[in-house]
Amino acid sequence: MWIKCLSLICLTLWMSQCIFADFDNPAETDVSKFMRHLDIIPDVIETGPQEFLNVTFNGHIPADRGVELQPMQVRDVPSVKWIANQDTYYTLLMVDPDVPSKKYPKFKEYLHWLVVNIPGNQLQLGDVRAAYVGAMPLEDTGLHRYVLLLFKQSDFTTFDFEKLPQQNDQGRIKFNTKEFVERYKLGVPLAGNFFTSIWSKDVSALHKTIFQS
Repeated sequence: MWIKCLSLICLTLWMSQCIFADFDNPAETDVSKFMRHLDIIPDVIETGPQEFLNVTFNGHIPADRGVELQPMQVRDVPSVKWIANQDTYYTLLMVDPDVPSKKYPKFKEYLHWLVVNIPGNQLQLGDVRAAYVGAMPLEDTGLHRYVLLLFKQSDFTTFDFEKLPQQNDQGRIKFNTKEFVERYKLGVPLAGNFFTSIWSKDVSALHKTIFQS
C-alpha cells in the first residue's frame, strides 16, 4: 500500500516538473526556426519573434522567410503590416549582420532602417530615425541576410539616437540590435521576417544615386 502511494507521489511530482518545464521552455515558433536555421539567432537576436512580419516591396514582391531578392527589387521603402493595438507604440528596424560578408562580419551590423514610436500600425506616423536604405551588398561578399524586426514598446519612449538621413552612411555601421533592445527595454520581438540578397550590376548605380546625389 505504502509503495503504491509513494509511486503515485513520485509520478505526480515528475508530471508537475514536466508541465512547468514546458512553460519555461515554450515551443519555438516557425519564424524562430527559420531565423535559427540561417543563424539570425544568435547573430542578431537571442530569442525569435512570435509572428511573421508582413513585408512587401513594390510590385507585390514579398520579403518572406529568406527569399532571395535583387537589390533593384528592394530599393524603395516596403509596405510593412502587423496586427496592432491602436493605443500601443512600436519600433521597427532592419539590419544586415553580414558586413562586409557573413564569413568576415567585422563591421556588423549595418542599420538599413529604424522607425520608433509608431502609433498602432500607422508606420507613416512613426519617428524615422534612420531613413530606409535598400540592400547594396558588395561584390564577392556572398549572400547577405536582411532582417526586419518589430518590437512592442511599453509606452512612448525617448530615443537618444541621432536622425540619419538616407545619404548618411557613417552612422549606420556597427549598429548592435541586442544592445539597442537592451538599452530601450524592448524585450523579445513581436514579429519579424527576413530576405537575402547578393551583389548585382545594379548596386553601383544604386549606391551612387543615394550617397553621391
